[in-house]
Amino acid sequence: MALQTLTNEGYYRGSQIFLGDGSNKTFTLTTAHMDPLPVEEGDFNIYIDNTIQLTSTYSYDANTGVITFTNAPAANATISVELAAYDREYGSYQNIKLKDLINNFMIGYVGEGKVITKVKKADIAFFAQRAIQELNYDTLTSSKSQEIEIPPSLTMALPHNYVNYTKLSWVDDNGVECIIYPAKYTSNPKAILQDSDYRYIFDSKGRVTEAENSETWKKYKDNTSEESTTDKSTVKSLNENNVGRRFGIEPDLAQDNGSFYIDQVRGKIHFSSNITGKIVTLHYVSDGLAEDGDMVVHKFAEEAVYKYIAHGILATRIQIPEYIVNRYKKERFAEIRKAKIRLSNLKSQELAQTMRGKSKQIKH
Repeated sequence: MALQTLTNEGYYRGSQIFLGDGSNKTFTLTTAHMDPLPVEEGDFNIYIDNTIQLTSTYSYDANTGVITFTNAPAANATISVELAAYDREYGSYQNIKLKDLINNFMIGYVGEGKVITKVKKADIAFFAQRAIQELNYDTLTSSKSQEIEIPPSLTMALPHNYVNYTKLSWVDDNGVECIIYPAKYTSNPKAILQDSDYRYIFDSKGRVTEAENSETWKKYKDNTSEESTTDKSTVKSLNENNVGRRFGIEPDLAQDNGSFYIDQVRGKIHFSSNITGKIVTLHYVSDGLAEDGDMVVHKFAEEAVYKYIAHGILATRIQIPEYIVNRYKKERFAEIRKAKIRLSNLKSQELAQTMRGKSKQIKH
């Protein structure tokens, strides 16, 4: 019996994965993956090779965490024990899987008498994945998040599926997110090592040697000054400044939530010193292709994917009339715009409640 540690994303969160050996009937759950352990059979579901199992085919001992099958799972069968709170089926009906998109496109758009008479399935898969990428950037609700406690090193590793950030914030004692703004005037450049005569130091292969971190980053990290613009001056100096000497405030610096900058080369986010020990949440955008399990698209954007695939295939073929290509280009644009409107999720009642405060006068 071998244990796989697939507990990071999607339906692997709150689950434990085993591999069958053809003879073993018992499998033990551990608190490393499920804490606390399920107290009864109804608290979890079991899948063998992605097929859900009836409760009559196994028993569960809540005291020991041992699951016993009536018949031993086959050799190399994947046994997934998943807490009901993280069940893979919750909310899944709103999405359509990539393989279903490809099959549906083959049925609806490819064949004799259709605009695409013949095409390789690999070509459809390529343009379908490109469509998912493009829709994830600005159409689908693809913002993901992760929360960590910032260590003394003041760094956070970028997620493996990171494309761009949408928001960074730290959480106060009331659970309210305090926005962290980017530091525009610092970076972590490559620091070249020099000798006492300021000459570059080369290694045995003749390459310039570099320090792990630059002096710029070290000074930024060690800076303990407050980033707030709260004025602690005397009454006399305040009166003098109010006569016209205060000008040029930078709005993005008029806050004391801290700052950050992203080191794209090293794959890390660096934070200012006042962020150490805080719980920081990173909201970011992924391309939708690096997800665990099947790639999916919301059904509101399903037609946009079909039009994207059709236009991509037609635009890369010779002897296709230009008016046909332009037609599908316009249809693709129209479907993406329609998907954005549908996915914006505007509700008239919520909008009316928000707009009730817009009639207030702004007092100077």
